[in-house]
Amino acid sequence: TVEKEVIEKEFKGYKVSSKIYIPKINLETYVLEQYSTQALLTSVTKFYGANPNQIGNFCVAGHNYGPANMFQNLKKLNINDEIYLTDIEGNKMKYIIYDTYTVLPNDTKCLSQKTNGKIELTLITCTFDSQKRIIIKARAQNSI
Repeated sequence: TVEKEVIEKEFKGYKVSSKIYIPKINLETYVLEQYSTQALLTSVTKFYGANPNQIGNFCVAGHNYGPANMFQNLKKLNINDEIYLTDIEGNKMKYIIYDTYTVLPNDTKCLSQKTNGKIELTLITCTFDSQKRIIIKARAQNSI
């Protein structure tokens, strides 16, 4: 049976789409449903793409500074590190990082929905100087 985890439907007045947990950097935070400048000051947000734990590429953006629930430690992640994503229905999936790289801000290839039927997760944040974007690509392993 699939383990169900109950997650909050709202965080600080914003609708929640999912919850992300990255053990290596001890990050656990809600992913807000709607991307906006204001929402990004509160938590990481869905930026583009598929819904959480669905076929396609669920793209999540977050600042690399500020409160502990932001993406300031993404740069410490490596290939084969684990990420867990729980969707609003409580379905929790394990993802394994398969690529990490930086791009210029106008490079949007990481948002591609061409996943060959796979369930993917892309995490996006700025480099420390905001000149580039750090991209973390992960693929779902299975439902847990």
